[in-house]
Amino acid sequence: MPPRIDKQAVIAALHARLAARYDALVASQKSAQAGATHGESKQEHAKDMRAVEQQYLARGLAERAETLRDAVVVLASLEARDFEEDEAARAGALVGLVDEGDRELVYLLAPAGGGETVDAGGVTVTVVTPQSPLGASLLGAHVGDELGIEIGAKRRSVVVEWLR
Repeated sequence: MPPRIDKQAVIAALHARLAARYDALVASQKSAQAGATHGESKQEHAKDMRAVEQQYLARGLAERAETLRDAVVVLASLEARDFEEDEAARAGALVGLVDEGDRELVYLLAPAGGGETVDAGGVTVTVVTPQSPLGASLLGAHVGDELGIEIGAKRRSVVVEWLR
């Protein structure tokens, strides 16, 4: 029997976490950008690279913030509907796997937020995206399917126990 997991709460927690990271990154990017144009960053000699380094940092942070902003937008539109037992797993599905040691692993297949974990009433839900090897293996899987997946550096055999 699958554990009671509020999928909407899991998605909301993931969305809130990524939105908070986005806000923090935007603040860091603005700070780095201000540092690049600050008078103290003015080049003092030919090999002084402070301003250039600040500009590179600001641009890198801006690019990461854009990626997070896109993830936040995508997650805001993720449908948290229940899946029927005969449906194939796709974005928005909670997937319960059982490995060879009878350990249950719970994943949320989502378009963004891969690698994040969310505690759902004592159950750890790990977010995977279809772009990851594990997410690609789960995409299209049905209850009862046996999958060979890589978790960390180990290849494991798992069975899709349930889908929600």
